[in-house]
Amino acid sequence: MNVLSVASEVFPLVKTGGLADVAGALPLALKNHGVSMKTLMPGYPAVLQQLHETKTLASMTSLLGEEARLLACDYEGLDLVVLDVPALYDRNGGPYTDVTGKDFVDNWKRFAALSLAATEIARGLLPDWRPDILHAHDWQAAMAPVYMRYTGLQQIPTVMTVHNLAFQGQFGPQIFADLQLPPQAFSVDGLEYYGDVGFLKGGLRTAWAVTTVSPTYAHEITTAEYGMGLEGLINARASDLTGIVNGIDTQVWNPATDPHIAENFTAGALRKRAANRKALADRFSLGDDDGPIFCVISRLTWQKGIDLIADVADWIVAEGGKLAVLGSGDQGLEGALLAAASRHRGRVGIVIGYNEPLSHLMQAGADAILIPSRFEPCGLTQLYGLRYGCIPIVARTGGLADTVIDANEAALSARVATGFQFTPITADGLQVALRRAFKAYREPKVWARLQNQGMKSDVSWEKSAERYANLYSSLLARV
Repeated sequence: MNVLSVASEVFPLVKTGGLADVAGALPLALKNHGVSMKTLMPGYPAVLQQLHETKTLASMTSLLGEEARLLACDYEGLDLVVLDVPALYDRNGGPYTDVTGKDFVDNWKRFAALSLAATEIARGLLPDWRPDILHAHDWQAAMAPVYMRYTGLQQIPTVMTVHNLAFQGQFGPQIFADLQLPPQAFSVDGLEYYGDVGFLKGGLRTAWAVTTVSPTYAHEITTAEYGMGLEGLINARASDLTGIVNGIDTQVWNPATDPHIAENFTAGALRKRAANRKALADRFSLGDDDGPIFCVISRLTWQKGIDLIADVADWIVAEGGKLAVLGSGDQGLEGALLAAASRHRGRVGIVIGYNEPLSHLMQAGADAILIPSRFEPCGLTQLYGLRYGCIPIVARTGGLADTVIDANEAALSARVATGFQFTPITADGLQVALRRAFKAYREPKVWARLQNQGMKSDVSWEKSAERYANLYSSLLARV
C-alpha cells in the first residue's frame, strides 16, 4: 500500500527532537510489511544543501499565494518529496525559530502550506503515484486531515500521530481567511479552539485514526493532567486512539558497529565499555575513580525534569557519583547546571548544545542515564540506553513506564529488570531511585545483569512497524 507521511523534520536531514527520528526510521521499517511510504517535508536551506540529484515532480504557482515546487530525492533509503517554497523556508534559523530563538510569525502559513501540498499530492498532483493513506505527524502536519476533510478527499483515510500534545499550533482567528478553507471549517467540529485556530485540534477532530507514541501516553492524554486542554476531544475519539511505542534505528544505534564511540562492544563483552567510560570521563573532565557516571542527554526544560537533576546534583557528588550533561534549553536551568559544574570540578561536567556523536559516546560510556521527565510521550534516550548498557533511571510516565522494567525485588529475582522507575516525579522521588541505583552499582553482578537484560530488549521498529501496517490495513478495510 502507498502511504504519504507528512513531517516537519526528518532524521538525518534535520532534527530538533524525537519526531525526526520517527519520521526517518518508520518508512524504512515499513518496507518489510508491504508499505511503500513517501515522506513530504519542507525544503529548509539545510535540507536542500544536503540533497543531490533532485528531480522536479510538480510546480504550483500559488500555494497559499506562494510559488512552490515538489522535488523528489532518494536519501539514505528514504523516498522523499521536498516542498521547495523559498518565500516560506529560505531563511536563517531553525525549522521553527529565527536566529534569536523566536518563533517565525508566519509559522501558521509555513506549515499550512506543507499540509495543503500533501492534500494536492493525495488529489493526484504527482505523476503515477497517489497515496492510499495520508499519515500526518504533530501540529505542523495536522492541517492535512483538515484539508482532506473540507476539500472533498474525505474518502482517503488519514492518520494523525501526536508526538507531544504540549505543542498544538494555536493561532489567532485572523489567519483563517488565508487558509483557503470553507467557512464551516472554523467550527467546533473543525479548527475552532477557544476562538482561535487550532492546527492540532483540527487534525485530532478530522483524522480517521489518532495514534500517539506509547500506550501509557495514549491513556494519560485522556486526563486533565496530561490532556493540555484537549482531553475532552481525545476522550470523544477514544475508540479511534491507539498507542504505539516508538522504536529506534538499530543500525545507527548499535554498540557493536558505532563509529562514534571509543571501542565497540556487545552484551557478551561488556568489559570493552571501559574504554568508552574513560573517553567520556576525559571529554567531561571527570575523575578516573570508579564512582558511577550518570549522564543526561536532553532538552534542558521543566518538562524534562532538569530542575530535579539540578536539585540532586550535590547529593550525587556527595554519594560518590559523577554527572555528565549534554543539552540546551532554559537559560535558568542551564545556569543551575553550570553552577553545579563550577562547584564540583572533576565531578560534574556539562556541554551546552546538541552533539549527535557525543550523545553516542555518552550512552556507550556512562553507567546510567537520568530521565526524570514530568511527562514523556515516548522518549528515545532510554531506548538508546538499553541498547548500550547504560541503565535508564526514569520517571514513571508515558513511554518511559512502557519501555523500562523497574528493578524491584520480583523483577530482579526473575532477572527481567532493565532499569529504575520512580514516582512521585519530585527531587525526593528521583533521589530514592538514585539510592537504589547506587546500591545495585555496588553489586557488580546485579549491575551486569541489568545491563545484559537491557541490551536484550527489543527496541527496534519491527513490532511497532507491524502495528502501524495493521492500522493502515484496518483503515483501508473501512474504505
